Amino acid sequence: MATQFDMQKLGKDNVDVALKSFGATSKGVQAIAAETAEFSKKSFESVSAVAEKLVAVKTLDKAFEIQSEYVKSAYEGFVAYATKVGDLYSNLAKETVKPYEGMFAKATATAK
Repeated sequence: MATQFDMQKLGKDNVDVALKSFGATSKGVQAIAAETAEFSKKSFESVSAVAEKLVAVKTLDKAFEIQSEYVKSAYEGFVAYATKVGDLYSNLAKETVKPYEGMFAKATATAK
């Protein structure tokens, strides 16, 4: 039979686990937001630079060349960003669940 002390300890343990999970979630979301803000900033700067170059061109061939370089660069930048953010989301999921693993192991051992 569980005592009041056991129930209080269980409640405290659950709160501790939830706080650790929340901390990991908060940290992960901040990393994703920072990466997204940095990507947005770089994208804006890149578009501005391309627009300046396009305004200064004298031939249509040069305009196509600048546009092609931009599209290639933008695609590569997006793929790198998407890969990095995907990794951040994966780490977020792992780190958010990690505090609960010990609790699940205890519950499984107790149930056997």
